[in-house]
Amino acid sequence: MSETGLPSHAASTSSRSPDAFSDAPSKADVDAFLQRGNKFLVTAHSRPDGDAVGSMLAMAGILDQLGIAADLVLADPVPQVYGTLPGVERIRVSSSIHPENYSGAIILECDGLARTGLNGLKTLPLFNLDHHITGASFGILNWIDWNACAVAVLVYKLAQIMQVQVTPAMATCLYTAVFTDTGAFTYPGTALSSFSLATELIALGADADAVAHDVLYSVSAAHIRLLGIALSRMHIRETVAWSYITQDDLAAVDATDEDSEGTVTYLISIAGIDAAVFLRELPQEPDASQRFRVSLRSKSTLDVSAIAATCGGGGHRNAAGCILQGDLHGIVSMLVGKVEQELAADQRQWPPVPTLEIC
Repeated sequence: MSETGLPSHAASTSSRSPDAFSDAPSKADVDAFLQRGNKFLVTAHSRPDGDAVGSMLAMAGILDQLGIAADLVLADPVPQVYGTLPGVERIRVSSSIHPENYSGAIILECDGLARTGLNGLKTLPLFNLDHHITGASFGILNWIDWNACAVAVLVYKLAQIMQVQVTPAMATCLYTAVFTDTGAFTYPGTALSSFSLATELIALGADADAVAHDVLYSVSAAHIRLLGIALSRMHIRETVAWSYITQDDLAAVDATDEDSEGTVTYLISIAGIDAAVFLRELPQEPDASQRFRVSLRSKSTLDVSAIAATCGGGGHRNAAGCILQGDLHGIVSMLVGKVEQELAADQRQWPPVPTLEIC
């Protein structure tokens, strides 16, 4: 046992790769973490997506059945398309938490505490679950599985480990997470097991029709108008496509940052395009230069998470992101240059390889 009270392999060690934590923790490991108290915080990354929201709600369902109180807190609001998920009203939005109120925190798909956007987590014991290739072992209990298509896969397995029932409400939340993180089962690497898991969740009561309706057919009019602006200024150079939107664009169509979600998917969907870059201007601080949230996508062997990592971000091989500050033209030139350089190196050095089977 380590000084954390958990088996030594569960403690965070910066010298070990995420591969060291790909195996599921034992029930004894999880019990040891949860026996620290009877109230835990559950959170995920800022600007939550379907995997973050759905997995948080399913995790709360596990803790409920174990008789453990859970507070669900996010730094940013739940996107509109996930507003009908069972239990979503439990999620509170705040920039900070009071650590003295909790025995520990369960952190979903974050590569570090900064990714949560929450203050107050540093002193808490942490159970860290992630599926990103840039995941890091910063908790006293870490479970990082690169082969999982969504962190919801780990939450589902955790329910089995802890021998709790996956209710229809939990199944709907988990299905939403898997459905969105695989791009409705269209992203590269979506494996047979992804469909098998979806089948299991539907058998457990997941409302697949409602999920598809809410996620695919409930976007705002502002979203479509903003998409039109972004696509109208799209640039293509050989196999790379890119575009951007500004704060002025958002104001012009009465849109929010949430309305820009998914734009990069249209860029990468173009025939002959191997990589796509999309930039969204963030609100500008007084006397500060522009900041942009960058989304990177690839449908080749190009690892965009490596490019994002050089800019302080992270993600998956085919989907990653970061935040950059500076002049728009300079940032675009730098990013497109990096992508083109990596594409060229990738084509020279490596033959095509199969995408990792995920989920």
